[in-house]
Amino acid sequence: MNSRMNTLEQIAKMGAPEAAKAEPFELDFYGEDVFTTQVMKKYLPKAVAEKLLSTLNDGLPLDPAIAGDIAHAMKTWAMERGATHFTHWFQPLTGGTAEKHDAFLEPTGMGEAIMIFSGKNLIVGEPDASSFPSGGLRSTFEARGYTAWDPTSPAFIKRHPKGATLCIPTAFCSYTGEALDKKTPLLRSIQALKTSVNRLMKCFGVPQARVMVTLGPEQEYFLIDKGFYLQRPDLLQTGRTLFGAPPPKHQQMEDHYFGSIKPRILAFMHEVEKELWTLGIPAKTRHNEVAPAQFEIAPMFEELNLAVDHNMIVMEVLRQTAERHGLVCLLHEKPFAGVNGSGKHNNWSVAFGKQNLLEPGADPHQNAIFLTVLSSIIRGVHLHSDVLRVTTSFAGNDHRLGANEAPPAIVSIFLGDQLADVIAQIEKGGATSSKQAGTMRIGVDTLPTLPRDATDRNRTSPFAFTGNKFEFRAPGSSQSCAGVNVVLNTIVAESMDYLAEKIEKFDKNDFNGQLQKLLKKVISDHKAIIFNGDNYSAEWAAEAKRRGLPNFRTTLEGIKPLTKKENIALFEKYGVLSKVELDSRYEIYLEEYHRRVRIEGLLALEMAKNIILPVVISSFDKAANALNQAKSAKVKMGITALSSYTEKLGALLDALIGGANVLEKALAAEHGEILEAMTELRQTVDKLEGIIDDAVWPLPKYREMLFVY
Repeated sequence: MNSRMNTLEQIAKMGAPEAAKAEPFELDFYGEDVFTTQVMKKYLPKAVAEKLLSTLNDGLPLDPAIAGDIAHAMKTWAMERGATHFTHWFQPLTGGTAEKHDAFLEPTGMGEAIMIFSGKNLIVGEPDASSFPSGGLRSTFEARGYTAWDPTSPAFIKRHPKGATLCIPTAFCSYTGEALDKKTPLLRSIQALKTSVNRLMKCFGVPQARVMVTLGPEQEYFLIDKGFYLQRPDLLQTGRTLFGAPPPKHQQMEDHYFGSIKPRILAFMHEVEKELWTLGIPAKTRHNEVAPAQFEIAPMFEELNLAVDHNMIVMEVLRQTAERHGLVCLLHEKPFAGVNGSGKHNNWSVAFGKQNLLEPGADPHQNAIFLTVLSSIIRGVHLHSDVLRVTTSFAGNDHRLGANEAPPAIVSIFLGDQLADVIAQIEKGGATSSKQAGTMRIGVDTLPTLPRDATDRNRTSPFAFTGNKFEFRAPGSSQSCAGVNVVLNTIVAESMDYLAEKIEKFDKNDFNGQLQKLLKKVISDHKAIIFNGDNYSAEWAAEAKRRGLPNFRTTLEGIKPLTKKENIALFEKYGVLSKVELDSRYEIYLEEYHRRVRIEGLLALEMAKNIILPVVISSFDKAANALNQAKSAKVKMGITALSSYTEKLGALLDALIGGANVLEKALAAEHGEILEAMTELRQTVDKLEGIIDDAVWPLPKYREMLFVY
């Protein structure tokens, strides 16, 4: 029995988890592993707690004098929960997270020690910066880097089988001050947007209030049995299948989406949610996604910086919990060809005080603010769609964008019928009416009349208005949310400042009339970015080209806008990223792309030669011997079929060896056509999978990985 068959047998013996006895549910553990406001008040002196809360709530600078008290309180609280170590938890430009654990232990001499955590250790750390991606910002011999505590994201406990670690969210920068992480530019962009929002709201005579940028990231992922995963070197090394023929049935029947969740998966989801709730992460929704073996988890909206941190934790919890259930969580954007890929829908909004600025108002004044904010977003996305596209450009997402419910590479905005109607009226001279949402009648007497949403969903649109937020659907499932929102915050801040500068010069006696003229011009100048139709259609691609919208189909095209002078000037103007920081990111993205493609190419070649080829040669030899024996025995029947099969197998064997040679030459060239050679080789291998004896095929098949778990 080969490994595939053995794994299938083991899964069959496993059976479904037993249903738990129904017990009353208590949520008293929610956030218990987080250094929350309540914990601060309990463990800190009152005056210290008030100062720290002023930093958190009002954005006031942190008083260094209270760092020692905060550190002592954190250590006491963490040790009560089993922690022996602390770490500055940061997000380097690898796209993941990083941590270096230090014990609270401090020797006092004569074989004795105490547990201590100083204010200095809380505020600043010094990890080695030389081995993280820097894009030329740091040389290998220039190793010094610094982590700096981010008090706006609460410390938390990370548990492991033998104990726990206190994790302190931090920024990461070089010795010379450049950002080497995802968090620092995000915090800068949030600050820039808050300033611009306050400026714009002042134009409308609104008293200053707290500005909060919010995010709700929907996380898609695949789960497969670990036994299959360990037999797939491509999944193990690259996160996606480099070979694999589509099964007769995959997602065509549309029966997996929102379907009943299998007990094994539900047990996994339950454990994930319990761990996330313990960490104060408001996981809200779970369901089967479109493709078989694909799922989604979605949280409630949170403050943007915290939501980004929480999403990084969500990805880690998904992976680790899957291991404990004998599963593997695949976060690659396209682990399986031909079926739905996995994205991370970036639901972004801005609140001013208690008012969501993307919520249409109940009176003309609120609606004027809403339409001004909306116009600034339309303008920002239109002018800077190229740099917004940069944030979704990487090797994994190239396989996903433009197919199976993922939006295309052309960035456009979907507004829906009601807003499109209002925008059209503004362009003509002013909005005097609005299409009402109304109600939906179901046609069954026993069912209630349902409210109709003002906006339908457009799953092909990259950037869609969905009632009180914008949903950017292009980001990939494995990436950090930080980069996307750095750009979104910055381009909207610039547009708000543009509008505020105009509004500040208005004659107060004709404010509404001048605002109407301004919005009309903005809409007229930037309506090209608005498209409410099918973004997959060939007609749209042609129309987008006529409108002058960029269409960067690949990563190599998509990252080039980072080098444009006007984009560099934009980020420097708002203090979000300097030229050298942008240059470094371009180099990192470029190098990462080439490295990933090369790794995939080398692995595809190795698998073709060492795993596929021996099986094909053996099968060809067996078929040729059977044909020769039949001819020798002068059997009349079956020779034609054997001859045809052997010739077909022989032709594919030639193609396999030829394709491997082409890929080998592409890999040897400095900038060879690796992806094209891999595609050709895959087509051959996938054809072979369809004709070789199932009992000897060495790799788990799609029909097994996607359906047996």
